[in-house]
Amino acid sequence: MIVPARKEDVQQIMPLLHAAIGDIACTLTGVKDEQEAMNILADFYVEKGNRISYEHVLVAWEGEAITGMALGYGGDAAAKLDAPLLSRILQNPAHAGYQIMTEARPGEYYLDSVAVNPAYQGKGIARALIGALENKAKDEGWPRLSLIALDDNEKATALYSRMGYAEDGELELAGHRYLRMVKQLMQ
Repeated sequence: MIVPARKEDVQQIMPLLHAAIGDIACTLTGVKDEQEAMNILADFYVEKGNRISYEHVLVAWEGEAITGMALGYGGDAAAKLDAPLLSRILQNPAHAGYQIMTEARPGEYYLDSVAVNPAYQGKGIARALIGALENKAKDEGWPRLSLIALDDNEKATALYSRMGYAEDGELELAGHRYLRMVKQLMQ
């Protein structure tokens, strides 16, 4: 069953989010320690109005366990959603001029991250979560959905290709090269 996430899901969501974004957590928080970064992101998860908020997350449940999560939002709001994170980072004078790269583009819904608990992988959960996020984007009137994938993550890029995503350039983020992929949802 795929449903919107709740604040109280934070403890089950954070390990999945970490699996999806890895050291990008440090980029989003301006700290070097990944565990500290994930603790900061957990605080943002339970608040509205930021890129990590529960309000942008769909979860897959099996019994009492969250088996996977997908986080997505409209690209038009990316700068606004990053503002609370950036404001926190800029409180440290050593981070003057710090910027958070915006992967989302205006006019696109953005799949920020998707992850499935390793015990449940291979059961189509990622595909179902992405499909649910695509439906949410269509319902909200977004014509395209975009995402990025590590350029050497052949398993992920193959899944996205099978689901109708096409390569649309590259970008570098947190020292890693990513493929940008886009799917037309509506003509």
